[in-house]
Amino acid sequence: MANFDDLLNNTPQEYDPPQLSKEEYAEKKKAEREEVFALSDAAVHAVSADSEQFQAFLDVQARLDRYSAVNTLLIYAQNPEASRLGDFDYWKRQNCSVKPGETAISILEPHSYTKEDNTLGTGYNVKKVFDISQVDARKLKEKPATSYTERQLLGALVSKAPVKIVGVDTMPASVPDEFASFYDQANDQILVRRGMEFHNTFRSVAHELAYADLTTGPDTQADPSFSAYCASYLLCKKHGVDARGFTFGDAPDVFDGMDAQAIKGELSQIRDAAENIVGRMARQLEAAQKAAKSQDTR
Repeated sequence: MANFDDLLNNTPQEYDPPQLSKEEYAEKKKAEREEVFALSDAAVHAVSADSEQFQAFLDVQARLDRYSAVNTLLIYAQNPEASRLGDFDYWKRQNCSVKPGETAISILEPHSYTKEDNTLGTGYNVKKVFDISQVDARKLKEKPATSYTERQLLGALVSKAPVKIVGVDTMPASVPDEFASFYDQANDQILVRRGMEFHNTFRSVAHELAYADLTTGPDTQADPSFSAYCASYLLCKKHGVDARGFTFGDAPDVFDGMDAQAIKGELSQIRDAAENIVGRMARQLEAAQKAAKSQDTR
C-alpha cells in the first residue's frame, strides 16, 4: 500500500537546485554565450538584407543609443519595441517588479580577464534584462521629460563642433547644386546653405559632422556616405527631428558580400559616430538648461 503521509505537510519547502561542478558551470555559460552570439549573427544578416528591418534596427539604436550595436541587434531580435531596459536589481531600485512569466532579453556584458601570457583580454557574459513593458511600473517615479527648442537643438549641434561650420548663400562650383551642406575636407570646414528649414539644416549638418568623424577618426572609411547618412538618421530620431525623408533601400547593396563580423563593425561605426555627436550635444544642452535656470532665479 502506497504511503502518502509525506504529502500532508504542505509547508513550502525551499527549492535547492543541484550544484554544478566548476567544469559544468563553465560549459553551461559557454553554451549560453554561443547561443547569444548565434542570435546576433542571425539578426545582423536579417537587418542587412532587408531595408525595412534595417530602418527598424536603427530605430531601436536611436532609442537605446547607449547600447552597443551588437547588443542593439540582440534587443531588436528579441523585443524590437524595447525602449528602456534594466536587470532585476535595476527595476527593484526603481520600485518596480518584473511581471510573472516574462522572458528576459539576453545581451552581452563585457569583462576583462588575464590571459595565460598575463596580458588583458576582453570576454563576454550573458546578461538578462527586461524592458519597461515587462515590469509593473505603477510605482515608477519618472523624471519630467526635458524638451528643447529648435534653436537650442541646432545650437547644441554646431556649438564646439570639431570642425568649423560656415553658412553660405551658394555652394562652390565644385559642389553639386542639390547639396544642402558639404564637408570641405581640405579646409576642415562644413559649408551649410543658409535659409533652409530647421529639419533640413539639422539633418544636413548632422550628416556632414558624422562624415567628418568617419573620415578623420581611427577607423577611417574610404567612403563613409552611407554610414554618415545612417548616423544623421539616428541623431534626428534621438532628438525628435523630422526624419520622414530618410530611406534605406540601398542598405542590402551596401552590405552585400560582407560577413557578419564585418557588418557588425560597420554598424558599430555608425553608432559611434552618432554617439560622439550626441554626447557633445548633451553637454551643450545641459549647460544651456543650467544657464536658463540661473537666469530665472535672478
